[in-house]
Amino acid sequence: MYQFHAKYIFPFFLLFVFGIKAVAQTSTISNPTSTRENDPYSRFGLGSALNGNDANLQGMGNITSAYENPYTVNSDNPASYSFLKYTTYEAGMTASTRTLAANGQTYQTGTATLNYLTIGVPVSKHGGLVFGLRPISRMYYNLADTAVYPGAGSIRRSFGGTGGMNYAYIGAAYQYKGLSLGFNFGYMFGNTTVSTFADNVDTTATLNSEFSNYSKIGGLHWKGGIMYETKLKNDLILRLGGTVELSQKLTQYQNEYWIGSVQFVDSLVQDTAYQGNQVKSKVILPMSYSFGVHLAKTDHFDVGIDYAATQWTQFRNNGISDTALANAYRVSVGGEFVPDATNSRNYWSRATYRFGVYYGTDPVFLQGTQLKYYGATAGISLPFRRNTSQLHAALDVGKMGTQSNGLIAETYVKFTLGLSFNAKWFVKRKYE
Repeated sequence: MYQFHAKYIFPFFLLFVFGIKAVAQTSTISNPTSTRENDPYSRFGLGSALNGNDANLQGMGNITSAYENPYTVNSDNPASYSFLKYTTYEAGMTASTRTLAANGQTYQTGTATLNYLTIGVPVSKHGGLVFGLRPISRMYYNLADTAVYPGAGSIRRSFGGTGGMNYAYIGAAYQYKGLSLGFNFGYMFGNTTVSTFADNVDTTATLNSEFSNYSKIGGLHWKGGIMYETKLKNDLILRLGGTVELSQKLTQYQNEYWIGSVQFVDSLVQDTAYQGNQVKSKVILPMSYSFGVHLAKTDHFDVGIDYAATQWTQFRNNGISDTALANAYRVSVGGEFVPDATNSRNYWSRATYRFGVYYGTDPVFLQGTQLKYYGATAGISLPFRRNTSQLHAALDVGKMGTQSNGLIAETYVKFTLGLSFNAKWFVKRKYE
């Protein structure tokens, strides 16, 4: 007979439900005191891409295409699910700061958010099943300038956007003689609000105007993965892997609002001058792919290199391409090592240490310049003493953009903290 260990499900289920609210939550851009991270480049496409990988992979430079671990979930390549040995619950949070530099001035901002939630279940000796929620992109920017118009005086213009995309999915994989195939299939959802504000700053009776476009976006989305593992001499393991996401369509519902208001000293008179009918359209996401190579030794080290690319010139919003987007790529090198996994006397020798570096091009293409970025990562996993559960931490420090051609340079620091709990859902009883 087998005993089902359900005591782990309810707490994680609550975390998963509240996580959906935390990831999907948005707020209006009209609040100038918002403490969220201000990212000017997030105004293009559906926002800046977010890293929803677990803390292990973030500490290794995100070399995800050919990485597997029997105690953690690599949701970036679903083929890795077939290597799971225990039921695994994972959750992570990320805090980040960003320093923007332009025209000799700097501005610092930051944020903290839920990063990922996953449940991985080995369903057979060669198969695995995963349920997950991860953010895909985030839009939040708040820009302003002042212009002088004849007869109107100084006009202050503000440009803002907020929102983002998330992905709730189920994934599965099966392995045969070292070759594993897997997929993620789920629902991508989110919303964005883009607004332009203008107000006269030279008169007592100030005329203000706001033009807003609200978009609600959703649709089915899938990703495929493949991985092959073979043993070499001296207990070494060679692993190859790759992923693909074909160009896919999401449904978008758009509403447009024009709002006018007049400020008389301490009184505000506001009116919605125009409200457009809801418009249904399509958002076409670009194709992306990746591949990687790893060399590993069980319970000792794992090193690899990864290449990923996305064809952002395929992106369409309501049939219109975004001329500020270009095809992008990323190259990552990283690894992890454990000094001595069997040393019960020295705790730190059983910890896992990680490192990584990366370089790539961002999709944003402005003023004849495609933005580039680079960075370095470090991480550690601290095991609990009596089981395989672990506390994970990862640090990512990098730079993107340039101050040339009137653009903005960004320096960022991201810290991710994650937990993974392992359990056997079915345990054979010793006594009947």
